[in-house]
Amino acid sequence: MCGRFTLQISPELLAEIFGLLEMPVFPARYNIAPTQQVAVIRSTADGRNRLDFLRWGLIPSWAKDPSIGSRMINARCETVHEKPAFRHAIKFRRCIVVASGFFEWLQEESRKVPLYVHLKDGSPMCFAGLWDHWKSSEGETIESCTILTTSSNKLIAPLHDRMPVILHREEHRLWLNREVTDPEKLKQLYQAYPADLMEIYPVSPLVNSPRNDLPELIKPIVP
Repeated sequence: MCGRFTLQISPELLAEIFGLLEMPVFPARYNIAPTQQVAVIRSTADGRNRLDFLRWGLIPSWAKDPSIGSRMINARCETVHEKPAFRHAIKFRRCIVVASGFFEWLQEESRKVPLYVHLKDGSPMCFAGLWDHWKSSEGETIESCTILTTSSNKLIAPLHDRMPVILHREEHRLWLNREVTDPEKLKQLYQAYPADLMEIYPVSPLVNSPRNDLPELIKPIVP
């Protein structure tokens, strides 16, 4: 699964990758947790990409209250086309959740050791995501999102059987294309990212608390 991730990407790089007309402004984040705001790329009606900030944990438009979102931070790619919470969004409301890396935990005898996963070349991780729009009876509006997961590659498998669906740069256009509404055309994107392009190392247990959001959280430590 994906339950904690980071975002330290230069606005210039993000604008170049996604062809953004406006230079995004956002702080570096070192411990993004569910229900917090995350950076997402969505395609507009005129085919351009834009950066928005959505709540992490998808709240379906039909939900009675937003608390369901805390249980919807991930969506399994194998069933996303069938689940009531996601089957509309997978057709019409896809997005890319932008990250620099994510955390996993290794279970040892009496403790869990936090590990940081990122791409070896330092490029952004672009998670396949879905979003939805929820409105309360009082008029409160929340836009929220979820991250798709797939079976883990050999690097992540010893830690967890699921990992985020990480899109290659050449796959961004298809995922964000609003004219593609046939889920079958998207299944080719649900492959585990190649393990040899990723790197993992142990980090400080300070990451265990979402209250901590510091650069020190992604510094390697000696096991």
